[in-house]
Amino acid sequence: MESQVLSIRGMTCAACAQRIEKTVRKLSGIGQATVNLASEKLFVEYDTASLSIPVIKEAVTKIGYEVVEKTDNSRITIPIGGMTCAACAQRVEKAIKKLDGVASVSVNFATEKATVAYDPAKARVSTIKESIEKAGYKALEVSKTDAADEDRARKQKEIRTLWTKFIVSAVFSLPLLYIAMVPMIKVIRLPFPGGLDPMSYPLLYALAELLLVIPVIAVGYKFYTIGFKALWTRSPNMDSLIAIGTTAAVLYSIYNTWQIAYGEFAAVESLYFETAGVIITLILLGKSLEAVSKGRTSEAIKKLMGLAPKTAIVIQDGVEREIPIDEVEIGDIIAVKPGAKIPVDGTVVSGNTAIDESMLTGESMPVDKKAGDAVYAASLNTTGTMRFRAERIGADTVLAQIIKLVEDAQGSKAPIAQMADIVSGYFVPVVCVIALLSGIAWYFGTGGDLKFAVTIFISVLVIACPCALGLATPTAIMVGTGKGAENGILIKGGEALETAHKINTIVFDKTGTITEGKPTVTDVLTIDGGEGSFCGGGDSLLALTASAEKGSEHPLGQAIVIGAQDKGLELLPVDEFDSLTGRGIEAKIGGRTVLAGNRKLMDERNILLSGLTEASDKLAGEGKTPMYVAIDGVLEGIIAVADVVKQSSKAAIERLHKMGIEVAMITGDNAKTAAAIAKQVGIDRVLSEVLPQDKSNEVKKLQDEGRKTAMVGDGINDAPALAQADIGIAIGSGTDVAMESADIVLMRSDLMDVPTAINLSRATIRNIKQNLFWAFGYNVVGIPIAAGVLYLFGGPLLNPIFAAAAMSLSSVSVLTNALRLKRFKAKSQTSAPQSAALRSVEEGMGA
Repeated sequence: MESQVLSIRGMTCAACAQRIEKTVRKLSGIGQATVNLASEKLFVEYDTASLSIPVIKEAVTKIGYEVVEKTDNSRITIPIGGMTCAACAQRVEKAIKKLDGVASVSVNFATEKATVAYDPAKARVSTIKESIEKAGYKALEVSKTDAADEDRARKQKEIRTLWTKFIVSAVFSLPLLYIAMVPMIKVIRLPFPGGLDPMSYPLLYALAELLLVIPVIAVGYKFYTIGFKALWTRSPNMDSLIAIGTTAAVLYSIYNTWQIAYGEFAAVESLYFETAGVIITLILLGKSLEAVSKGRTSEAIKKLMGLAPKTAIVIQDGVEREIPIDEVEIGDIIAVKPGAKIPVDGTVVSGNTAIDESMLTGESMPVDKKAGDAVYAASLNTTGTMRFRAERIGADTVLAQIIKLVEDAQGSKAPIAQMADIVSGYFVPVVCVIALLSGIAWYFGTGGDLKFAVTIFISVLVIACPCALGLATPTAIMVGTGKGAENGILIKGGEALETAHKINTIVFDKTGTITEGKPTVTDVLTIDGGEGSFCGGGDSLLALTASAEKGSEHPLGQAIVIGAQDKGLELLPVDEFDSLTGRGIEAKIGGRTVLAGNRKLMDERNILLSGLTEASDKLAGEGKTPMYVAIDGVLEGIIAVADVVKQSSKAAIERLHKMGIEVAMITGDNAKTAAAIAKQVGIDRVLSEVLPQDKSNEVKKLQDEGRKTAMVGDGINDAPALAQADIGIAIGSGTDVAMESADIVLMRSDLMDVPTAINLSRATIRNIKQNLFWAFGYNVVGIPIAAGVLYLFGGPLLNPIFAAAAMSLSSVSVLTNALRLKRFKAKSQTSAPQSAALRSVEEGMGA
């Protein structure tokens, strides 16, 4: 299965999104098809063996929408010197077209410029310029735009067009409304042209209204072209409702104008031109505000996209040259001066500096960098000049991977949206039926009052708002996931965002999650009772154990090796080595068999612990992990290792308790050590002596108790548990396997981000519920009022103009409510190791 993102143009409401989803899902080979109305994107998963993108595009185009395939193509404009005629332009065009990776090229002789669309992965700007030079012409300074810039420009143009249409419409509909309403106002005498008095000159009055409404209909022509086309294909949408309602008003008014022309002057009281004009104007206002609000929902992505610099200074033949960022190749040596941004990911080769990585991690303190340290695109060089080797460019940089993850999350749907999707599919046809039945019922109920029936018919059509239903969920998810990214919390989809708010139990792995994951040797005890306490008689035992642990990747084993090295002890060569998962290690050194591990390992090998049991319990009670060491089947001593608790652990767990969440800790440590750590940070439930392969079973036991469980971990052995949990949360210092298994990735190693992620989920779901309540409630209440239910019981009759205003405001209100999430503030985080945080992003994003 391959996934692709297609931009869709021409959607106006949730009915459009539903129609596209249904059409695409019918295609053979489609795994999944989801349309996000707010971002105007179609996310598809399809089998490349039986389906292709052109077939999908054709299916969507057939039902009346425009499809733009997401492309990584860049577009450049190259000024060309030396062209003397049209033949020169043709020659340049042919030369560029021959290059692999060039999608399109257009050379304009009059402006002396070549516009080239190309794939940066296949073609380079320097190659394009070389082809121009080889053809005998001079390639001058390049101006470049990428797909994101073009999309931004297109949306800005769309907003400007909508505002222009609204202004033109308002210029004509306001005098139209004035002419229609003033003669009816008897309380106040407002200025009115005598030549248009409806009682004296009814035909002139009617024709004046007709002339004023025509420009309004003209600027709103898309409501009719799209609406009637959708109606013709039996998939009506919001435009169809507007088109039917305003067409009915205009046609009925034209009929009455014709009646006036033939002497039926009373028909002047049955003109609805102003209704049609004002409805279109109000809808255009609503659409303009909606477009602006929709643009604001994706601000997080725009901010991320705007972080990377456009150029890089590359060292070529010992000379610094500034080139476009797309020209950077892996292996290039790049110079970065103070105050400049890092253009791509790489490793420092010379120089010392401090780099501000806050745009990626949220950490405010700059990080010192020296030769061998990693640097990341979009981070800011604050002090010194340095050079680094480019290692990840384009879509492979950490920043690019984060942008992709956030985009994918924003395109996903939350389960809570399912009811809205179902309703949206049937909404417009049902509204059309209600409008028709209401109009007919009132026509006969009022003894043939056609004017009254038309009022009811139009009101029902224009008050119904499928847009609010379609925007309720995706807008909140877009703002929520974007806000998460701003706070270093990457949420992988709408389902994860929704499930997180239900969590009532969180399980933390101990090592590297609650603790720093950097244990140190604290005590060395020998069987004769001599106490090394990291200095003295235990050196020989420490050296032998460290020699055995050299082949181990376990943090405790590495701590023992580092402890021996720090004391300057000589490590012995190892003949054989075997890692005993969840228990320890076994090694042969100089003919002796060395066992180092926990009590389980000693019990398995029937090694007596007498003499050190009390000391072991004391160490465990202090939160230290006792490692038993046996040589040739005889216990020789204990090496105690302790892992420091993270500064943020206790505060994070306290906050989770305040949120009503139970906190558990899972560890392979013995019960006493685990209990000591748990007591320090306030853990509710301790799951100790758990083998790595059994962690997922422990999570399942909690789920079997009916608890919604989240697992927070960082290691490879946490991956099954992260996958088993309702929500898997991988923290900043984690491995790529943990990141892949997780639903939420925390870019920092700060546990305070865990309650922040849960709170963000709760705020987002609360916002979605508010949006859905308003969207459903508005339609459930508004449609019956428009159908005349209040009038039936002596109440007022809803004017179609007010119905249109209410409809326009309903969508805007849903969007405005979603934008309130932008005010979400994370509680203060404590500092976390920068390099670990960024390394996790690199690994977790699959870079």
